[in-house]
Amino acid sequence: MQIVRNSEELARARAGLTGQIALVPTMGALHAGHMMLICEARKRADKVAASIFVNPAQFGEGEDFGRYPRRESEDARMLEEAGCDLLWMPSVEDIYPQGFATRVSVTGVSERWEGEARPGHFDGVATVVAKLLLSFGPDVALFGEKDFQQLAVIRRLVADLNIGARIIGVPTVREPDGLALSSRNAYLSAEERQEALALPRALQAARDAIRGDTPVFEALQNARALLRDGGFSRIDYLALVDAATLEPLDEPGGEMRLIAAAMIGTTRLIDNLPV
Repeated sequence: MQIVRNSEELARARAGLTGQIALVPTMGALHAGHMMLICEARKRADKVAASIFVNPAQFGEGEDFGRYPRRESEDARMLEEAGCDLLWMPSVEDIYPQGFATRVSVTGVSERWEGEARPGHFDGVATVVAKLLLSFGPDVALFGEKDFQQLAVIRRLVADLNIGARIIGVPTVREPDGLALSSRNAYLSAEERQEALALPRALQAARDAIRGDTPVFEALQNARALLRDGGFSRIDYLALVDAATLEPLDEPGGEMRLIAAAMIGTTRLIDNLPV
């Protein structure tokens, strides 16, 4: 696996890749969910590249940019063992050079939920993803469905700017007990790790209730109660939304997602389930 760290090295390395090329953008602290993205990328392309960049532009004031886990050597080993051909690890100065003054903003799908809870977050995501895709020029790029709203924002971005990459969403990878894999799970104490199971269980209970014709409002209220009883101190949102527009639904219909974000201890977890 070749490792490149700046734009000049990337241009040379990219020119040496032939056939269909897939890119898996990450922020590092890799886990089995990321490896599933690499595995899926290998099925869809001749060559697979990954990027690791902890993007400061998508972290708000008081968020965990400084303590976000960084495990460069371990991440590189995992990617090489998974069959990755190229690892791109740019510096902040390479992505945002002196004088950088451009921001990409995607309206509509970005405005509710994470957009309300974390102002400016999706501008940071859209800006860095646009730069990564335009700099690398992959044929296909893969993102996990755990960040479901992010995936919707990226799809809108690529369509609106005519970026020539096909965006693939890969289903969430979970622990055997149901907790969605996340780099932020490393923040959880042993007790909080057990309490965190209330999040997927609340979503599953809401999905079962909605499928069983329980009114949406009642199903969501019961799910919020499960989160609070399970140890979550703050619920930013728990909603049934249209899977395409992310608009909230009062009545079930069409392709839907249950989405949630909540705090346990000092850790904010997100999750979602298709309905």
